[in-house]
Amino acid sequence: MTEIAGQNPPIRTQDELRAEYGPINPLAEKKVLGVLDGFCRDFIALSPFLVLASSDGEGRSDASPRGDAAGFVAVLDERTLLIPDRLGNKRVDSFANILRYPAVGLIFMVPGINETLRVNGRASLTRDADLLAPLAAQGKAPPVGLLVEVHETFFHCGKALMRSKLWDPSLHVERSSFPTLGRIIAEQTASVTVEAAERTMEEGYRTRLY
Repeated sequence: MTEIAGQNPPIRTQDELRAEYGPINPLAEKKVLGVLDGFCRDFIALSPFLVLASSDGEGRSDASPRGDAAGFVAVLDERTLLIPDRLGNKRVDSFANILRYPAVGLIFMVPGINETLRVNGRASLTRDADLLAPLAAQGKAPPVGLLVEVHETFFHCGKALMRSKLWDPSLHVERSSFPTLGRIIAEQTASVTVEAAERTMEEGYRTRLY
């Protein structure tokens, strides 16, 4: 990674990091739980979207969006989550990482609420039909699910979403102001026409959500 020259040297150690930011707020330390309490469960039941962070354990990381109807993630018990895998592009980057290195981080979002819920734990893949059947959508049960053994969970304050005004509809970008994904892929790969790529994307959005 390129370092940018400046008057102050980069932060390289935990001691330097703590010296820069000062002591942790006592409440920020105490709010971390080892289980999913009632507040966590209720928030997950309201959440239609999360980001899944994973790593291959060798320094290469990935963050992947997951979304469906509110409550699509099942809380099996106070220490276990089950995330259904819906149709995608079959890259399975997150799953490949998890097979190598099972540590994951999740951040749940609820539209209209600025606070988020963070969950860290250990993940594994399941094909257990009995577990996955209740997570069916549009009449289709997911063939694979992600089981997350919860190690820690805590609510994150709303400052980031407040600063971004993420939920403010007056700031939503007009879709026509940015190229379609079909056009982007066509031009980035130079392996398909824009028209063909856009047809493929539109068909996928229309017929292969589940």
